[in-house]
Amino acid sequence: MNNTQTSLNVNLPNKDKRHQLFGSVSPGPRTKPVEKENMVDLQNTKKDFLFDLDQVGIANVKHPITVESNITPLTQSTIGTFTFTSSIKKTSKGTNMSRFMEQLSAYHQNGFVANLSTLKVFTKELASRLKQDDAEVQLAFPWFYERTGPQSNIPGMNHVNVSLTVTYDINKGFSIRASLSALITTLCPCSKEISEYSAHNQRGSVSMDITIVDDFNEDLIDWKEMLLEAAESNASARLHPVLKRTDEKIITEQAYENPRFVEDMVRLVAADLFEMPFVTKFKVACRNEESIHMHDAVASVTIDKVDYISQ
Repeated sequence: MNNTQTSLNVNLPNKDKRHQLFGSVSPGPRTKPVEKENMVDLQNTKKDFLFDLDQVGIANVKHPITVESNITPLTQSTIGTFTFTSSIKKTSKGTNMSRFMEQLSAYHQNGFVANLSTLKVFTKELASRLKQDDAEVQLAFPWFYERTGPQSNIPGMNHVNVSLTVTYDINKGFSIRASLSALITTLCPCSKEISEYSAHNQRGSVSMDITIVDDFNEDLIDWKEMLLEAAESNASARLHPVLKRTDEKIITEQAYENPRFVEDMVRLVAADLFEMPFVTKFKVACRNEESIHMHDAVASVTIDKVDYISQ
């Protein structure tokens, strides 16, 4: 075997000359200050800029976070997508964008645990750092949980999409909104009713957007688990990452025994949310990807529990 290293005999210009070949030029004269205290701060310019702005900030910030739950895995690392905003008065030209990331970086040093108590403190401190009366943090992430086959008990990982929005106002306090979107199986009641045998089914998506009381104690209740159960327990059947034949028999028979329209789904899930004392307002939506139609079937319901009870 010949171990002799072969070199290519190519006469290339050095790297500086290659950069010049593709348009790089030497630095020009430097006349502006390099010390921060001597730099012009346009964002802090104070004039009448016509209008107050509802939200100013940064979006689509990807960052590692830690998620805790009562379902295995109890602790997991995932990727969160953040949006950070605050309002500004018309007397301010703009906000200081770097302060949003400085706040996130400071929390990352100790591990960012994505729970409501952390986000409430984070949002209030962000308003203070920005020298504003309010701030809002939006966070979206995939939440993974273990699901076993009903007969085989073989485990696998399912996931749902979760989001949290925490708003802080110096006068109004905190406002907390959350959402969870889960995939389910639904079997068509009409198809079951008119067919001699069998019935068509489909994969459905159930989304829940809720407003949570500001004194909610997540140490006692895992809202993610509660919303997931509301979606899955009312479906024709749950989805599983691993199914053996014995499992598949149970799931298909269960779906046949529990037919659901999209209208049925949103009403049943709404009933569960209505019974959750920490939920004050909610919207439930369901979309079925029909297996024998070219279209999807959709339904939704929005309820403010205070207004509903007073009717």
